[in-house]
Amino acid sequence: MARIGAKSTTGWKATISVAMSNYIEAGSIIAIATSLGFWQAQFGFTDGFAGLLAALSANAFGAAIGAIIGGPLCDRFGRKFIYTYDLMVYMVGVLIAAFAVNEWMLLAAFVITGIAVGAGVPASWTYIAEEAPADKRAAHVGTAQLAWSVGPMIGFLLAALLEPLGLLGSRIIFVHLFVVAFVTWWVRQGLSESKRWKAARDDASANAIGGKGLKALFGRKQNLTARLFLIGVYGFWNTVAGQGGIFMPRVYDAAGLTNAQQQFFLQSLLWLFTVLGTYFGFMRFADRVSRRLLYVIGAVMGIAGWVVLVYLPASAVTMLAFAVLWGFASGIGAQAFYGLWTAELFSTRYRASAQGVLFFAARIMVGILSYGFPVWLTTMGLHGLGALLIAILAVALLVGAIWAPETRGKTLEEIEEERYGAPAKSLV
Repeated sequence: MARIGAKSTTGWKATISVAMSNYIEAGSIIAIATSLGFWQAQFGFTDGFAGLLAALSANAFGAAIGAIIGGPLCDRFGRKFIYTYDLMVYMVGVLIAAFAVNEWMLLAAFVITGIAVGAGVPASWTYIAEEAPADKRAAHVGTAQLAWSVGPMIGFLLAALLEPLGLLGSRIIFVHLFVVAFVTWWVRQGLSESKRWKAARDDASANAIGGKGLKALFGRKQNLTARLFLIGVYGFWNTVAGQGGIFMPRVYDAAGLTNAQQQFFLQSLLWLFTVLGTYFGFMRFADRVSRRLLYVIGAVMGIAGWVVLVYLPASAVTMLAFAVLWGFASGIGAQAFYGLWTAELFSTRYRASAQGVLFFAARIMVGILSYGFPVWLTTMGLHGLGALLIAILAVALLVGAIWAPETRGKTLEEIEEERYGAPAKSLV
């Protein structure tokens, strides 16, 4: 019988509704980034507490905890289990944020929201890749990246338009996330379970391919090298992107752009270029051209963008150049490839667990830097801290350029056979 993904089709409705986890995740990060200054002014907490809020939010440790819990649950109970219930928790978190009256209520909201998005994102990437046709897997996985890009674009645009309202505008943005989450949760109720997950669950012989459970995930050499590669690609890139996501207003201040409304409009423009890069770059070409080449182009553009921002004098031209370079690079860069490669390089039996472990590690890396970022930006200055960020991006460039796998056009079963050396089983 035909392998799943060889000729099957995946409904775009299912892909888009599951990909909305990424819109919600990114939207949460931007809601925090654009509101943090207002919250700090309202409640009077220190830069250190601001770093703690960022570190425990959807941007870092909160998402890390959710991912390490959600990934294994997703493999044990199914992909649908996670994306049925995670948004209920998320809606509680954003409502608490919208009506927070002190910093501790805000901290609780950020932790709850972070755990929810951390659980949902690995499930969404896994589900989309498993249901996608082999020759269009990057296009479908790219939909998650597209949603992740649209979230900040809309979030920063709303922040710019609502900036005159101050903290009330930020509360409205959190309410908007509640509405989006509710609609997404409602649409998802009619989705089916991943066919690959059900087949692997019902077919005991499938265990022989890549092994079963966390023991195989951590014990097999192939999985160790894949984890190291993906941390090198995504963990390092995301450590920088995570700071840019939540602390970008402070970075712009340090670079010389101090008007909050202009910052928000610039960020919305930046994310527009990320949307364009995702759709016209990654989704159009990652199934057709060398993925290594496409990755390197994105990584080089990203480094160039930060060099412009950190070392050239602030002006309309340099700010626009940064928005174009970093924005487009993020569309065809590490996160899109991470979602694709993580789905391809691990067995169905523990694919979501691998996503959870790697997402956990990446968010921990973000959290460590986030905790001290506001203070270090003040003490080291943009040039000093910017040099560190550029060096981190250079590591991600080198790892992807040297070790990018060649998986384009292959079914997940064919990749599994090549990696683990066992005959690929028919999963239907």
